Amino acid sequence: MTRGFDLLVRGGSVITPDGVQRADVGVVDGRIVAVAATVAGPAVEEIDATGLHLFPGILDAHVHFNEPGRTEWEGLTTGSSALAAGGGTWFCDMPLNSSPPVIDAASFAEKRRLAEQKSVVDFSLWGGLVPGNLDQLAALRDAGAIGLKAFMCGSGIDEFPGVTDAITLRAGLKEAARLGLLVAVHAEDDALAAQHTARQRRLGADARSWLGSRPVALELAAIRTATELAGETGCRLHIVHVSSPEGVALVTAAKRRGVDVTAETCPHYLLLNEDEVIRQGAPAKCAPPLRPEACRRGLWQALEAGEIDTIGSDHSPAPPEMKRAEDFFAIWGGISGCQHGFPLLLSEARARDGAAWWRLAGPLAANVAQRFRLPRKGRLAAGYDADFSLLDLTGGEVLDNAGLLYRHAQGPYGGRRSSVRVRRTMVRGRTIFGEGRIASDAPKGRFLPPNP
Repeated sequence: MTRGFDLLVRGGSVITPDGVQRADVGVVDGRIVAVAATVAGPAVEEIDATGLHLFPGILDAHVHFNEPGRTEWEGLTTGSSALAAGGGTWFCDMPLNSSPPVIDAASFAEKRRLAEQKSVVDFSLWGGLVPGNLDQLAALRDAGAIGLKAFMCGSGIDEFPGVTDAITLRAGLKEAARLGLLVAVHAEDDALAAQHTARQRRLGADARSWLGSRPVALELAAIRTATELAGETGCRLHIVHVSSPEGVALVTAAKRRGVDVTAETCPHYLLLNEDEVIRQGAPAKCAPPLRPEACRRGLWQALEAGEIDTIGSDHSPAPPEMKRAEDFFAIWGGISGCQHGFPLLLSEARARDGAAWWRLAGPLAANVAQRFRLPRKGRLAAGYDADFSLLDLTGGEVLDNAGLLYRHAQGPYGGRRSSVRVRRTMVRGRTIFGEGRIASDAPKGRFLPPNP
């Protein structure tokens, strides 16, 4: 009896764990069942992928979609739609920008409810680690939190205070270790940030002064503290948005000491340098800030050496009025980047080494699935969810902010040329994005707790 498929994708170049191969992909019940040079059998739907590359669905473990409470900044519908347009098929939303923030089981349940109604891609949720909520961590774990997020400096959100002293952070990591929870930290030292900010404010309020208030020393001091405490407590640690090769080197050294720690960086640290903060202003402001060109190049070297584990967008939008002020220190810091950043990153990788660009499937997908315990995500292989994008590498495009699906069409990449264009994005074998828009019949995403 001939076996049938729900979906058969024919003739594409498939990014597999071992490289790129011309192959057909067969899908049944949302899961890949066959990847081979020729897959025979009838199918309900067929896609001719000749001339296109099938790239594993990008897993973005670092977004700020802000809902509930700050939907005017970005919402679950607009944020997940933009991510799908950039090749993303799963996100994990950060806890701080919601109102209330996700620091207990009740706020977690409400965010999950909304995301199940609105997200067009699969998703997980971070819980928060803040001073005074140790007694809530077990309930967050039981609710399905992918892990806990903590700030080692001020978060910018009053309702989500930073864990800024070693005693409080140690207690949080110890309890997280007991519960088996991963902890992600924003690694900038609070005391050093205050010192440098006071000094630079005396010099001015422009972008150069602000850049001077967040030197790499803040990041390095915090990474040293966090990795030492993780080693002491046995907590699994994830350093988010590492902005410097020196920071990556500290994480690599901690791994060699036996610390269970991983490093994330973001597309903007690999694509932009601090000159863009001076040139563009608010659209390129983020924390940690963009670094000098030598740092950008060093991060690429670390990435190509396999020392950077994951890449997340840190998509952190805000309304236009919050991105305008004469005092650059007062402008909301955050780069809108989950739609344009990933294709542009692949484009840059192709320009650097056209034969090895596909290796970004590790930090963009497979490594993310492994670190966050998502066993059916991250690879184009039998047994995995049929999550992928169809990439066109033949023509390219000039990125236009007018085409952004964010709530506010602003970002730092408008006008840049990308050699990679996302033609279609599929989640569990269903088209979510294609022909430049979200599919009208796109199913809603599913909530994914970490697999124990």
